[in-house]
Amino acid sequence: MKTIAFHLPQFHPIPQNDTWWGRGFTEWTNVTKARPKFHSHYQPHLPADLGFYDLRLPEAREAQYELAKTYGISGFCYYHYWFAGKRVLNRPVDEILESKKPDFPFCLCWANESWTRAWDGRSGDVILDQAYSSADDQAHIEHLLPFFDDPRYIRIEGRPLFLVYRAELLPDPKRTADIWRTAARRAGIGEIYLACVESFVRSKMPESYGFDAAVEFAPDWRCVKPITLMQKIKLLSTGAPLHPGFYKHRIVDYHDVVHRMSSKPEPNYRRFPCVTPGFDNSARRAVDATILINSTPSAYGTWLKQTLQREYLNSKAVEEPVVFINAWNEWAEGNHLEPDQKWGSAYLEAHRDAVATTSAEFNDPKSPLCGLSFPLSDGSTDCV
Repeated sequence: MKTIAFHLPQFHPIPQNDTWWGRGFTEWTNVTKARPKFHSHYQPHLPADLGFYDLRLPEAREAQYELAKTYGISGFCYYHYWFAGKRVLNRPVDEILESKKPDFPFCLCWANESWTRAWDGRSGDVILDQAYSSADDQAHIEHLLPFFDDPRYIRIEGRPLFLVYRAELLPDPKRTADIWRTAARRAGIGEIYLACVESFVRSKMPESYGFDAAVEFAPDWRCVKPITLMQKIKLLSTGAPLHPGFYKHRIVDYHDVVHRMSSKPEPNYRRFPCVTPGFDNSARRAVDATILINSTPSAYGTWLKQTLQREYLNSKAVEEPVVFINAWNEWAEGNHLEPDQKWGSAYLEAHRDAVATTSAEFNDPKSPLCGLSFPLSDGSTDCV
């Protein structure tokens, strides 16, 4: 089985961030400024084993790989930023390609949104615009081909896997897909495997984009239902004082998200599922942050194991189960498997145990689960 973790390369300074956010800005800038918004709110999330690393350093990248490999992560899916030929935050992945180190599987996900000041609540303020054209599609694929040709690059059905975060933003996704596929064939790469991330919009058939599959995003925002005002008031009866900040943010129960996402019906197309250890972007937002409460390593491990089981039992699975994890290191979104000062390596341990036990159950001929093939979900959900 493969568990592929989304990886954010925003942990080194770049000139653009120096200009927009202040000299020396990295993801750590927001992380260290975070403060609790209400009683028992876990902030800030501070790193443990790997420290406040700089991804320009090969030693930092090597340490990430060693940790991920130890705990059963199959590979990283690096966010890739391309704006009509302009690239940002590309140094870590460029050096991984050029140096051939670390020897760890990886793939790319094109984060094809325009950059705005959404992080500080001003989403209408565009600071780096995204533009599309046939010529740019051609230039883009030419840039990607050396990555696809790398023996470490993750493949599905023997084909290099490339994700697009917001395929619905492409003006003509079928045209883009056709240009990419044609160029890959001509370059000797062969067929490529295109996947659209189900991040913000209602599911569509990947074929409608000219793509092969979809990748679920966690949390699925259609399944995020904040607790109500009455539920917040009920919490007052517990005796826990509620800070005013409790009312300024979207407070969501982690277990409710897990239930809603696990209850979604199986689609009639290939969709790789995704799980998350948590989510809390209050490090970036003073108001209107989304904060998942009650996340624990045990709850994460249970969700991951159930998802892996479902993939094993899913008759549409190709080659081997593939599950995405959001994320390896989204520290400013409270969304990371990397060890922190509260939980240590407990989330990674839960990940390792879920992978190991599920693999044993489905590969042991004596196990009642071995050889089964049917979907688990009853399809009951109100995620709309």
